[in-house]
Amino acid sequence: MKLKFLVTTLLFTLFAFAQKGTVTGTITDKDMNNEALSFATVMIKGTTIGVNTDEQGKYSLSVPEGNHVLVVSFLGYESIEVPFTIKADETKTINQGLGSKGVELQDVIIKVEQNREKETALLVEQKKAVEIKQSIGAQELSRKGVSDVEEGLTKITGITKVESRGLFVRGLEDRYNNLLINDLQAPSNSPFTKIIPLDLFPTDIVGVLNVYKTFNPNISGDFAGATVNIETSQAKSITKLNIGFGYTTANNGEDFLMHSDANNTQGFLGMNGKDRKLSPAFGNVPSGVRLTPEQYNEAYKDNSWNVDKTSSPINSSIGLLHSEKFGLKNGANLSYILSLNSENKYIIRKGVNRTFILGGGDYDNNFNKESYSYQTSSSALVGIKFKANRFDLLSNTFYLRATDSKIQDQLGYTANQSSNPNILIRTNQFDQNDYLNSQLLGNLKITSDGKHALKVGGSYVKTGYQQPDRKFIIGEKVSDTEINTSYGGNHLNRQYLDIKGNYYTSGLLEYNFKFNEKENGKSNRLSLGYNVFENDLKSTYRIFSGQRTTNRNYTAPLNEIDAFIVDDINNGILAVKEESNSDYKVKMNQMVNAGYANAFFNFGNKLEINGGIRMESSNREIKFRPVGSIINGPYSKVNEDKLEILPSINAKYELNEKSNLRFSSSKTITRPITMELLPIAYISPDGTSKVGNPNLKNSDNYNVDFKYELFPNSKEMIAVGVFGKHIKNPIETIFKGGAGGSGQLITTVNSKEANLFGAEIELLLQLNRITKALDNFSFGFNTSLMKTDVKVDYGSSSLENSPNRNLQGASEWVINSDLKYDFEFSETMKNSMSLVYGVYGERIFAVGSAGTDHMYEKPFQKLDFIWSSKLSKNIDVKFAVDNLLNPLYKMEIGDNSKVTINESSLITESYKRGRGFSLNMSYTF
Repeated sequence: MKLKFLVTTLLFTLFAFAQKGTVTGTITDKDMNNEALSFATVMIKGTTIGVNTDEQGKYSLSVPEGNHVLVVSFLGYESIEVPFTIKADETKTINQGLGSKGVELQDVIIKVEQNREKETALLVEQKKAVEIKQSIGAQELSRKGVSDVEEGLTKITGITKVESRGLFVRGLEDRYNNLLINDLQAPSNSPFTKIIPLDLFPTDIVGVLNVYKTFNPNISGDFAGATVNIETSQAKSITKLNIGFGYTTANNGEDFLMHSDANNTQGFLGMNGKDRKLSPAFGNVPSGVRLTPEQYNEAYKDNSWNVDKTSSPINSSIGLLHSEKFGLKNGANLSYILSLNSENKYIIRKGVNRTFILGGGDYDNNFNKESYSYQTSSSALVGIKFKANRFDLLSNTFYLRATDSKIQDQLGYTANQSSNPNILIRTNQFDQNDYLNSQLLGNLKITSDGKHALKVGGSYVKTGYQQPDRKFIIGEKVSDTEINTSYGGNHLNRQYLDIKGNYYTSGLLEYNFKFNEKENGKSNRLSLGYNVFENDLKSTYRIFSGQRTTNRNYTAPLNEIDAFIVDDINNGILAVKEESNSDYKVKMNQMVNAGYANAFFNFGNKLEINGGIRMESSNREIKFRPVGSIINGPYSKVNEDKLEILPSINAKYELNEKSNLRFSSSKTITRPITMELLPIAYISPDGTSKVGNPNLKNSDNYNVDFKYELFPNSKEMIAVGVFGKHIKNPIETIFKGGAGGSGQLITTVNSKEANLFGAEIELLLQLNRITKALDNFSFGFNTSLMKTDVKVDYGSSSLENSPNRNLQGASEWVINSDLKYDFEFSETMKNSMSLVYGVYGERIFAVGSAGTDHMYEKPFQKLDFIWSSKLSKNIDVKFAVDNLLNPLYKMEIGDNSKVTINESSLITESYKRGRGFSLNMSYTF
């Protein structure tokens, strides 16, 4: 009986889906002489049946027979509903023109004027894509209170943000991810991260964030966690001014320490880096020169050791967005966009800061740490686009700059000297990032029907990362304002780190051929392409110390110590001398040439397969002089030449109009982060250091994914997926003991292999399905669950404590969710409230060694509240409360050490971020 019922049901289902007709047509822009309107949304009302128009404004939909309503919309234009009736096997043509309308709420809060940025449009795009892909548009970013790209990506399944260490995807940290900007490979401006710290990108210059969790041959083979593609804003007629203010508890309105030369107008704007540049007196090559008093006073006249004690005001931001679109002859148009943004904020962190003696059970360093960080960020985007019937050309130039002026005090004991718990280490540091990216992209239809097309693009990038005059004072704190110190060792140490991107070029060329076009608008496609990028950079790391001519031990005001130092310089008691080693300069060049073929096939109306292969030829050369060699002698070289063959297949099977099954399998690689490769010993005064490893190998990744998706309607989705990865030579961070067992050294090594598998669940639901009383509520939830296992080369020479463990940087679970409520005070005053929650599970920050257990980053919960309101036709207001729960962020050593731990606490770092309150206002002209 059950078998008969099943067969009857299947036959009925097949019969029901066979009774379909086709609706086709062209959507035009009535305000632009009825030119084709690309990317307009055409949907069947109350269903997820929908499509975006192509570049000729054409669309085609396969719909069940019966009565329907066709909904045609485009952001900033009127929405049109067209009732129609269709019979089985009938083809009905519905052409429609759209005209512009007055700006509504969604138009104001959206950062970019393009329809793909709407949540519903991106949901349709996700449904139709063959690869496993998730996107978030400017509309959703704004609704969830997101102010930068990095925070926006945390709203996507399996992605978390980890303080200053970038994004973790599916438990894999920053090095396993990759970044594209408008489909072009983009470098990082920071040597400590694989991709640009995305909190530098304001959402005003972003249209859509696409996250690819499966590999396609047309994206870089450097892929394991995800590839993020940022589509920058496209123009539409709008002028908008944004002003924001923020207050964070225990950060703003508090006592604040700031370098005296940064406590002025130039410092407020983040323009004080030039005052800290290396003196020409030291030359370009280290020579052990000792500055005369006259040279010292000239070199450091605008750069003292003093620190001002002030008060931190509120955070602030300002932004201007202006774009315009013009109609030209023969249906062509020209548009431009200009976006300017600036932000500053004050950050205070207070908590413990400890290291353990590896292989021992005692603290090596035991500090209470206070850091005071004044940060600025600025961005500018200029874009010009020309679009004709068969050709479009886009020129984008954007500039990012970020500075961080930091004063950090560590008070406690160092090098296991617990007999004196009043050792004070003050670090005075300034970081500056500069990033200039110029892009040119074009699309050409070789034939008028678009069956043959070319896509071409190129970019030229200049990057710069500097830590000019990072300086330290070490002594004994004798009162709240005084320090007893002496000269020698690291007590008056200066460092200059400069990592300069000489150039970074990226290019693409892709030929697309459509064939076997079907009545439902689908077609088979073949893509042949070529990608190239070359990254050429050099780093210099120079170290200077105060050299005494006579013993001098003295007590001085900590915040006003400069006068004492200058007096001793002038009296010949102290001199600044360079102590850089032969490894002061490192050069790296990396070039990757890639060719790929990608084929897309439709098998009937249900099955779509995207398969292809990518071949990457890469060469990486690192030049350096080992410590102990001649300062300006010949370079040693480490080369890695590889040819990678990277196949992939993505398949989607449409179970019915509302659900899909997906499968993906691929081979990819992972390249190390810059600072993981450069043989630089980055030294801190507390005895800790980071050392690069130029002999690191790329990881080989074998990936597989299965996913089921259900789209109950145009605003809802339920998805369940499983994934697995086998990684050869995984790249991991590990601790080592310093010389004599004291001090802590962090470096990067290749482990033997790693296996990981997991599951992802994603929900996007309208709560009116529960009760009509929840008609204006929607709920989003996503989680990623994962298990990992790493095998290491375990033996007598191994630093590892056991042959198996979890993958460094991997969380076993991640949860993100949000609850939204939309309501209106009046027809004009529309409101949206959201609660957004995220939490991640425990993960290894760095692998333990010599019997000491791993250092773990503990779970951190984040709950935010956002209220967006439209007060009038032109004025919008957003109020947000960030980090409502304000939990303790902490890292600690695990409790499975093989040595006896004598200390009462395993916590190595802890602090609270504070609760943030912000108010942003925008006026649209």
